[in-house]
Amino acid sequence: MKRQKSREKAMELLFSMELSKNSYDETIETFIEDYEMDLKTIDVEYIKNVVKVVTDNLGTIDDKILSSLVNWISKVNLTILRLAVGEMLFIEDVPGGAAINEAIELTKKYSDDKSSSFINGVLDKILKTLEQ
Repeated sequence: MKRQKSREKAMELLFSMELSKNSYDETIETFIEDYEMDLKTIDVEYIKNVVKVVTDNLGTIDDKILSSLVNWISKVNLTILRLAVGEMLFIEDVPGGAAINEAIELTKKYSDDKSSSFINGVLDKILKTLEQ
């Protein structure tokens, strides 16, 4: 549960960075200063790591996503895809299937019903290319 909540926070931070164009350092510093809950309820190191990984590897991650897309995509869905692909490519202790399942849960919470199957299809296609 701690990882799931941390992943959700990471998605929120990545989305905020996409809109605000704030740097990784600004985003993390503001998050830690302003977080209203007990930091022990989340995995701060995981959040820092995954946000940094996605930020530092955005070109590679977006290339994977864009090669699996046909049409336009919302910023929320793009952020969820970036987080999941970042986990699949660069976070060793997150199995691909877990990254997909968690992405679907985030999609259900932050996007519309139709997007869940879309996110699942894109991530499944990407995972299959990674397993080859």
